[in-house]
Amino acid sequence: MLATLVIFLREGVEASMIIAILLAYLNRIGRREHFRDVFLGVGAALILATAGGAVAYQTISSYDGSRAQTIFETVTYLIAATVLTYMTFWMRKHARSLSRELRARTDAALDGRARWGLALLAFQAVGREGLETVVFTLAIIFSTSTAGALSGAVIGLAGGLGIAFVIYRLGHKLNLARFFTVIGVLLMVFAAGLLADAVQNMQELGWLPLLDAPMWHSASVLSQDSAFGDVLHSFFGYSDAPTPLQLLIYVGYLAIVVVVYLGVRGKLAARGGRSHAAA
Repeated sequence: MLATLVIFLREGVEASMIIAILLAYLNRIGRREHFRDVFLGVGAALILATAGGAVAYQTISSYDGSRAQTIFETVTYLIAATVLTYMTFWMRKHARSLSRELRARTDAALDGRARWGLALLAFQAVGREGLETVVFTLAIIFSTSTAGALSGAVIGLAGGLGIAFVIYRLGHKLNLARFFTVIGVLLMVFAAGLLADAVQNMQELGWLPLLDAPMWHSASVLSQDSAFGDVLHSFFGYSDAPTPLQLLIYVGYLAIVVVVYLGVRGKLAARGGRSHAAA
């Protein structure tokens, strides 16, 4: 529940923030009649992402407990961890210019009298976030309870929509840079757990026959199948019988990406401060 809550909150904020920027700009230039085109694109993207996720889940569930499911889970873990890392750095890079880029693309669609241009723009924005969310949710839902994952998804999406409503309707200036920084670090912790799960699966499949002897067994103290252990496993990658390679990948990934992420953010902030002072 906690993992999907953070995922859907982050993805919901990004997708709905893009839509809020589009609607606010259309409202400002007096083109509210194109709201329906934006919502058409949003609806199509949500239907596509939901249908794709449902089909993938039902297909893989039919192989429950088999080697095929383990292979699928492993591939999903690796893809989800890669995309999580990429999108976190991408949003940090494009956050400052996102609104300007969207306005330019909106003007291009309107100038070209392409009625479907805005629908396609909204479809691309929401569709990308939707497909990413499907991959992350599949990575979570196979390692935890379906009910808990869906509950977290609903709460996180509601929170994301609420933040977008504040951006559009009330005009408050939220500190989105800080929000995405905190969420970005949390998602990197989650990605580290996915990588550790992928390593565990590959060792069970015999693909990584090295450093595969468990370092300890803590199931008697806290089993990863318990309620609290499931939360720690789903979000932080907790294992009651971790192998040295799992721990090495987990710690090594976090040490690299978090330091780079926060270090680069600090340099960019300092550079922005100096440019502002000079201006």
